[in-house]
Amino acid sequence: MAMDDEALDRAFAALGDPVRRALIARLSRGEATVNELAEPFGITKQAISRHIQVLEAAGLITRSRDGQRRPCHLDPSALESLTSWIDGYRLAAEARFRRIDSVLETVKEQDR
Repeated sequence: MAMDDEALDRAFAALGDPVRRALIARLSRGEATVNELAEPFGITKQAISRHIQVLEAAGLITRSRDGQRRPCHLDPSALESLTSWIDGYRLAAEARFRRIDSVLETVKEQDR
């Protein structure tokens, strides 16, 4: 699923905060509730809830209902879209470096 520019902006803005990156890292290991996510941080559950809302709005996580529990889940397809976007630029840069290496190798051979 490719992300449009607005979705990319929301996702990268959401990931710009270290707490939200830590929440993503935690959710990469499995679902968790707000209480479970709040445990390692010295901030309120309300603050964690606001961070979760930002991540949800960015499409990076989802929430489900399991009785009284409302666990958060990482959306791997959203992260894959971000990775694909970054990889496009990385691959283009690598191709340029390979061309530069080729030119340098040609110059070295001519100098010999």
